[in-house]
Parts: sequence; structure tokens; C-alpha cells
Amino acid sequence: MKLAGEHLYLRPLHVNDAERNYPSWLNDYEVCRYNSHGDTLYTKEMALSYIQNVQNNPTCKVFAICDKASDKHIGNIALQAISTKNQSAEFAILLGDKAFWGKGLSKEAGKLLLKYGFEILKLHRIYCGTSEANTPMQRLALSLGMKLEGRRKEALFKDGTFYDILEYGIVFA
Repeated sequence: MKLAGEHLYLRPLHVNDAERNYPSWLNDYEVCRYNSHGDTLYTKEMALSYIQNVQNNPTCKVFAICDKASDKHIGNIALQAISTKNQSAEFAILLGDKAFWGKGLSKEAGKLLLKYGFEILKLHRIYCGTSEANTPMQRLALSLGMKLEGRRKEALFKDGTFYDILEYGIVFA
């Protein structure tokens, strides 16, 4: 399955992705500055294990974000914690290749994934949480039509500091 946009496409994450740049993204402080990754060394073997675990897992759909012009894998995007009972899922994104930052690609990928979640998976609600310090993710959530739903006080410990997690969500209308 391939979900195509104007500048990028989404394809299922593949074991071959563990052999490329993907593991290094999770060791890059700047890439992981606002998430729970980057605290320990992330290896190729860990990436391979993760990919194998999610490939046929009904509770998550993980896609590689690929640049159309170069076919380069530039990030990952996922619907995780999929609940068929509640018809909901958690949205997650990591644009790992910094050369592609600031080009609107996270929004394009996010729109493709939300469309997939609502139209193909028939979800009713998609949500995400992010550090109060992660203003780019907050802007992305809002640009995708998500609304601020709440705050988890001091729920993330990163670099010696506790941060609140801001919760966003969107309901299929």
C-alpha cells in the first residue's frame, strides 16, 4: 500500500529501512529534542526488531515518509494504539532527515495519514500528545484540525526537566 501526496508518499516501513539512516535519527539530539527517544543509543538491531514487531500488528500502522523526487526515506509516521472498540488511534510522526525540515512535509504526511485513518480504517477519533516545549508539533496538530483537549502535568522527563504533555485530538465529522 502506498499513499501518495504532492511531494511525498507513505509506504509501510520495511526491514531494509533499518539498514539505512532511520536508526541514526533516533540518536540525533535535535531530531529527538522533544520526544522520549534519544536517551539511549538506538541500534540497527533495535530498529529491525521494532519494524518486525509492527509489520503485522493490528494495533499500529507505521509508514515510511518518502520524498517523491528522490524516493528517499525521510521520516516515519504512524497510527498507534489503534482501538477497534473505541475507533481511535494515536498519531505519531518523526521527520528524521533535517534537510527536509521547514518544507511543509509533516503537514502533507499528516493529512495523508488522517485521511487513511478516517476513510480506510474507519476511525472516529485520532489524537496525539506532545511536550509543551514542542511548538512545531503543536502547530502541526492545529494545522491538521486537531483541537487542544488537555494537559498532563509534568508527564515527560527530558534533559533533567519535567514537561507537561499537551493533548490534541480530532473527531471524524
